[in-house]
Amino acid sequence: MHKPLRIAAVATVCAVAGAALYGAGAATAGQSTANSTHEPYNIGLLVKDIDTYYGTTPDANGVYQASPDSPYAKDLARIDAAARKYIDQAARKALHKGEKPAVVFDIDDTLLLSLDYEKRYNYTYNSASWAAYVNKADRPAVFGSPELVRYAEKRGVEVFYNSGLGEAQRPAAVENLKKVGADVNLDANHMFLKDTANPPSYLSGCATPGTWTCTTVQYKSGTRQHIEKDLGFEIVANFGDQYSDLDGGHADRTYKLPNPTYFVS
Repeated sequence: MHKPLRIAAVATVCAVAGAALYGAGAATAGQSTANSTHEPYNIGLLVKDIDTYYGTTPDANGVYQASPDSPYAKDLARIDAAARKYIDQAARKALHKGEKPAVVFDIDDTLLLSLDYEKRYNYTYNSASWAAYVNKADRPAVFGSPELVRYAEKRGVEVFYNSGLGEAQRPAAVENLKKVGADVNLDANHMFLKDTANPPSYLSGCATPGTWTCTTVQYKSGTRQHIEKDLGFEIVANFGDQYSDLDGGHADRTYKLPNPTYFVS
């Protein structure tokens, strides 16, 4: 799914009757309004704040795009600059020590921006509409991310992908990543997607064929452990838009990309 374990109740920011809504605190991971006695942030104002943050504007085809001059783009640029400097240093250090450095990227809203889906569906999630959206393979890039993928490769760092997209969405994910210029290691040995029917053996603690109980953190940290322990790489950096993309260890440094539109625990 759009983060397959994405919780519909926190996909909110919409005023559609009967839709699951969340308080302002859920928009930012690490915050919670579960026990709040205060009136939540007005959802109409929250939508306006999100639009302002992204500089949300429909293009000539009616597709909602983020502005390259937006606060969102500026935040990404700061993260990108810091990550490049670190990757360069970490790669040289690891290679000097005879290690195999690697970086791991989430896909949804880390490499491919889903703003048009969020805006068009009033920040709610539906598995059928999400699958159709992903399969169009036409999402724009998150500013700077494809360039960062290529930068890591040029520095001798192995690139891996660790995504909550389902195995059936692999062709669309590969096609879309190629379109935006992240055409690096898009094979099954480097792109890890959720396979609930036939989960890998390294997730045996929470998944067996036909049975999947892995949380997002278990799935993603378990995959990173596999990359390090079984494949022999040292993950110098892990990139994601959700804290659940990053928690669980098995990365020397983590980079949280901004995403105020939904929260995945």
